[in-house]
Amino acid sequence: MIKVLKLQKAVIAIILGIISLVVYLLLREQKEDVAVYFLEASGLLFILGALMFLYPILFAKKDGDGAVQLNPEIDPNLPDPDAPANEPIRP
Repeated sequence: MIKVLKLQKAVIAIILGIISLVVYLLLREQKEDVAVYFLEASGLLFILGALMFLYPILFAKKDGDGAVQLNPEIDPNLPDPDAPANEPIRP
């Protein structure tokens, strides 16, 4: 299940990483010693954001055929409400 909240947290982490990188670039031009810490924080936030993007994909629920079920709240045994009327119902 791909949760919107987890993906929003990942996007926020990536945005904070970009902001930290910009702060590092600005402080590096002024030759501040604290700039290195912003670079480290930026890298950490990029890695954290990437892992948060991968988490819902890696741990998604799979059905018997090995297909990933993106919305586990929908029962795969029930007929598809969007399917045309002449399509057979899955057993």
